[in-house]
This record gives sequence, structure tokens and C-alpha cells, in this order.
Amino acid sequence: MLYADFMSAPLPPFPMPQGPAVEEPELLQLGPPEDEPCLRADAARNRARLLEAAAVLVAEHGAAGVTMEAVAAAAQVGKGTVFRRFGDRTGLLTALLDHSERNFQAAVISGPPPLGPGAPPLDRLKEFGRALLRRTVDELELQLAAEPVPERRYSSAPRRFLHGHVLILLRQAAPDADCELLALTLMSYLEPAMVHYRTKVCSMPQERVEAGWLDLVDRVTADGR
Repeated sequence: MLYADFMSAPLPPFPMPQGPAVEEPELLQLGPPEDEPCLRADAARNRARLLEAAAVLVAEHGAAGVTMEAVAAAAQVGKGTVFRRFGDRTGLLTALLDHSERNFQAAVISGPPPLGPGAPPLDRLKEFGRALLRRTVDELELQLAAEPVPERRYSSAPRRFLHGHVLILLRQAAPDADCELLALTLMSYLEPAMVHYRTKVCSMPQERVEAGWLDLVDRVTADGR
């Protein structure tokens, strides 16, 4: 079963009963159906052209300079073309992050341990947070700009993947804990807005932020070790 199908199903009733470890999910398809290989060659070229124009705007003006109008002008197409392809500005910015998101998911699902399979669940959970923190710092401005509105923030495909992976590892590392609540607690530490606050507003060094993640994981899983 595709992970997109797995994550589209409703979560179990709260609190959830603890059972055997959940099987590692498959790579999540992030893009809409039109992004499948059957997408017409001309449509694929147009999409690539729009994303290239958006990437240039990010490089020159930052994420704030990426508007649907600006991308349309840079790509020399009508504004309606950009809206039809990406839906809204959040969809456009999410598409810009799609490549790194897919690479991160692939590393989590099939990459080498400890981020990928083969390491103990607690080690994988710790490495997952460290890797995600580093990725978020590298893409911070774009990730902040691509944050969905609150009612969609926790139902977006990338966020459901990240939360689902943390939930799986917690069920393995701390089977007697309230893993649903703990997964939300851990994910809040990795939110782009919190990364921005710690690193930009509070000027915390990356080493301290990563050490805080390791300490948090140890504390929330202490009873399950």
C-alpha cells in the first residue's frame, strides 16, 4: 500500500492501544496526480519553467519575493496558468521544497542507518530529529513561507509523513507510553517557526538545539527503555 494511502486513513481512536510495531512506510507521493510520469511533455516543461522562475526569484529576492504574479511575469505566462498549476502561493512554495522533501523521505525509508532502517528505534528517532533540524535550518526562509494556514498545517502530506514516522518509532521505543501525544510534543520541537525562534531570535547555536532534541527524546522515552 502506498504511504499516501496509509496516511490518508484516519488515526486510531485516542488514546490508541499499543500493539506490534507498525511496518515501515513506503515513499510518499507528494505531488498532485498531474505530476505523474504520464503528464504531457508540454505541461511538464511549463511546470519546470514556472519552478525555475520561482527559484530565481527566491535566490534574488528571498521567499517574500515569490508571488503568483511575479512568477507569471518572470516565466512570461498568464497569472491564471500559475494558479492552475499550483493552486495558490503555498502550493507553489511547497513544490519548490518537493525535491528536498522526497530526498529526505527516501533517506528515512531506505537510506543507511541510523536515519534509515537497521538501527534501534531510539537511535533512529534521535537521528531523524537531528537531520530534520539541519534541513530546516538550510531551507528556513522557504519553509516558513510555505507553512500552510493553521487548519491545513497538520494535514499536509509532508507533515503527515513526518508525524507518522515519529509515531511509528515511538511505538517501538516506548510501547507503554501515550505515543500520539508524545509524537505531537516531539514534532513541535522541530517546527520551522520554533527553529527560527531558537536560531534567529534567541541566537542559539545549532549544537545546543540538537543537544536539546537528544535530551527531549531521552526524557519522553525514559519509561520505555
